[in-house]
Parts: sequence; C-alpha cells; structure tokens
Amino acid sequence: MKRIKLIENYEASDEVGAIYKDIEAAFGMVPNLFKTYAHFPALLLVNWEKTKVLLIGGELPRELKESIAVVVSAANSCKYCVASHSMALSMMGFSQERIDDLTKNIESPLISPRDKKILEYARKATLTPHKITDTETNELKSLGLTDSQIVEVLGVMELFTGYNKFLDSLAVPLT
Repeated sequence: MKRIKLIENYEASDEVGAIYKDIEAAFGMVPNLFKTYAHFPALLLVNWEKTKVLLIGGELPRELKESIAVVVSAANSCKYCVASHSMALSMMGFSQERIDDLTKNIESPLISPRDKKILEYARKATLTPHKITDTETNELKSLGLTDSQIVEVLGVMELFTGYNKFLDSLAVPLT
C-alpha cells in the first residue's frame, strides 16, 4: 500500500509536467519514483537531472550501470528497483539467468571478470563503504577504469542507495 499519493500526469503542475515530458522522452513513461518526488518539484528536478547524468549519460556503458542498479538494490532489498532495472536489462538483451546472477550468484561465468570486480566494489560500497581498501580501488584502475569512471560507479551506487531507501520508506508501488 502506497503511503503518499502519486502525482499523475493529468494532475501535474506546469513545472512538474515539463519534467515529466523529459522523463517520458527518456523512458517511454514516468516511473512511480518520479511521480512521488513530484510533491516536491525542486527535488524531482534535481533527482531527474542526476539520473540523466549518471544512468543515461556518463562514460560507462548503460548495461553496466543498470547492472550496478540491480546489485545495489538487491543488497538493499529494494524490490521496486530490482524489478525495474531487471526489466531494463531484459529489454537490453540480458537473459533471465544473467539477471538472476546479479542478485544471487555474482561469481557466475555469465558475468565478465571485469564487471564482476566493478559490481563487487559497488556492492561493498553499499554495505560497508568504510571497508573499501586502496587495493580494491587500485584493482579497478588495473582493469582500465579511470578515476572519473570509479567516481561514476560510486555515483550510480549512491543514486540507487538513495532511491532504494526513499521507495521502501514510502512503499511506492512499481505499477
């Protein structure tokens, strides 16, 4: 049961409606996450801008960032984000087995060694960030990640950790 009313397109103020149009252009619809943020239009705007920068833009491939979203969301037990970003990966051509491995079997041979290290790093940063070591960060660099890309990985992790907590606190439904 949702705790806060979703602001539907037909109810949106002009300011929120303009943001919704941008979201719909990118995703083909307005996710309930953003319909909840619409109660505070400035927060809707900054979260949408951050999502565009981190998930849609950036240097790293979208598939990797969607995978980070699934791994982080699974670590945080956020069913909404796991389902939403699993669906996105499926639409990108990921098999159900490969998607399931992101939540249950990160050691799977379906996940490349490079992606595995990145995903493990993001998961550890989600659960125990104070235990990230110089060695682990240097391993990412040895795999070819730049400082900017490491910051991007952590930015995606941080974005979804925040979304996970927001969505679960308000029991926002996926559909």
